[in-house]
Order: sequence, then structure tokens, then C-alpha cells
Amino acid sequence: MATVPPKIKVLLSGNERLQKLKEAFHGKYGQMPLFYARAPGRVNLIGEHIDYCGYAVLPMAIEQNILAAVSVSDSQTIQLTNTDPKYKDFTVSVDGITIDRDNPQWYYYFLCGVRGIQEHLSLSSLAGMCCVVDGTVPASSGLSSSSALVCCAGLVTMEANQKSLSKVTLAETCAKCERYIGTEGGGMDQSISFLGEEGTAKLIEFNPLRATDVRLPDGAFFVIANCCVEMNKAASSHFNMRVVECRIATKMLAKARGVDWQRLLKLGDLQKELQASLEEMLELLEEVLHPEPYSREEICRTLGISAEQLAQNILSANTQHGERAVKDNRRSSKSPLTGK
Repeated sequence: MATVPPKIKVLLSGNERLQKLKEAFHGKYGQMPLFYARAPGRVNLIGEHIDYCGYAVLPMAIEQNILAAVSVSDSQTIQLTNTDPKYKDFTVSVDGITIDRDNPQWYYYFLCGVRGIQEHLSLSSLAGMCCVVDGTVPASSGLSSSSALVCCAGLVTMEANQKSLSKVTLAETCAKCERYIGTEGGGMDQSISFLGEEGTAKLIEFNPLRATDVRLPDGAFFVIANCCVEMNKAASSHFNMRVVECRIATKMLAKARGVDWQRLLKLGDLQKELQASLEEMLELLEEVLHPEPYSREEICRTLGISAEQLAQNILSANTQHGERAVKDNRRSSKSPLTGK
């Protein structure tokens, strides 16, 4: 596997989608794109909602992707347009990039990738860009369209500013910068978007990030069923509620075992600290946590903290208002965060 994203020359005459994207770009900006960038979506095979706990996952990249046509200019602006007319055009100064997490529009996901690369490379100024984005990953369908957009924007920004980063560094950077819009994911989506390869799933492990090939059966087909119920991770608190309750559980279990719970955020880190097996972690869970929902007051009392400390140091921005915060999901198929 190449350590950096490959640059491939393609013949547009043999690629209808690229040809249409080129024409859309020319129609919008009156010039030809300098380069194209692509980042795939993903489907997860094993390990749902555990990457943000520090545990390994087994996703694979899919053929649906985010594709961007880009030119570089000295305009000191980033101009964004989408081939889907339902997504509005957007222009921002390279010196005035802000991300409104309370209004998660498509272009803010793109700007997450831009800002993440800028901060990682400590770029005092950014190249101006004109971009046309085309996506085939169904939006809000659980196939990581938003993360693919962030990753594509990271690639675009790296190339437009004539820099080079490894796939691993890009994945880690884009995983962190998606939090600018409020999503506190664990890094699976960005990792497989950059590290995925044809014919293989990837065992993705964290701290440090690494990927191991898991060959797919020859001739196998995977059918991905979409229930058509859209879920925008940044637009609601549902995803972050899962993250936060695992964070709270980590701290409560750590305190019960006399471990410095304040520095621990992930169950996987606690397991390493205790040098415990998964079976022993399950026993600890049964011993310490009760299956009924925990109120904020009980969490604060257990950890010996104030409500303000809970809000500032543990909860995320969009999980500040739920009254109940942790529920043992062993006995219920309902969401572990129940709200009021």
C-alpha cells in the first residue's frame, strides 16, 4: 500500500462522470480544473460504535465517493459549488474561515477539511481555490458521506497548497477536524476512506493508527440496504450521546477501580490501564454499573464533580441538555440516552 495518496492520470474521454464534472466546472468558473480529488464512503462489517471507545473495527471502502474538481487561484477566496442544485454555493475568504456547528451545511464539512490541514501544516495563508463537488454517497444514510467530504477537502487543500502528507496523517487529521462541526467520532470513517484498497476490507486499529488487509472472498457481492431514514450526525445529538455515555462509563468504572479517571476518555484505554481481558471488563461492568438510567445528579455524585464540571469537561456541546445520561444497554434495545 502506498504511504501517500497516489496521483493518477486519467483520460476524461473514457469517464462520463469526470467529463460532466469538467463541463460543470467550466460552466461555473469559465476555466478548466487543475486537478481532481476523490474520497470514498464506507460500510462497516464488524465493530459498530466502538472506534470512539478505542477498539478495532473492520470496514471497507465502497465505490460510491465524493469527487471534486479544483483550480488554484490568487483570489484569496475558496469558492464552492455542488453539482446537486439542492446544495447552495458558498464563498469564503481564506482568512475568514469559520464553521457554524449549529448550522451543519454541506460546505462547513468541506471547510472542516480545509481548516484541519491548514492547522496541521501551520499554514499562515492558504491558496485560493475554485471547487465543484460531486457526490454519489447517499447523504445521511450511514455510509459516511460527510466524512468522505471532509477527507476529500483535506486532499484538495493539501494538493492546492503543494504539500504532501501520508495517508495515515491525513486520516488522523481529518478525524480530528470533523469535530469542528461537532461530531466526536473515533476515526474509522476517515481511516478507511484514505487507507481502503480494492478487494480487501481493513482491520483498523488505533493508538497508533494502523490497517491490516482482510481479503474479501473472490467474486463476493455485498448488498447495502438503506432504510431511507436520514440521520445527520452533526445536526442532532444522537451520535454524540453514544460517545458521551461511553466516556462517562469509562470514568465511573475507572474510579471504581481506583484509577485516575479524569485523564481517561475511552473504554479501550481503561482496559489497557487495568490490563484486563474483555471478559474481565464485562464482569467489571456488571459489578459497578446498574442497568437503570443514570441522572446527571447521580453521575456528579459518583464522580465527585459539579454539574458545571460535567458540562465543561465531559459532555459535548450538543449533549448538554439531556437529564439522563447513562443507561446499560444489555437489557434494552432502546437508545441508552433517553433524555427527559
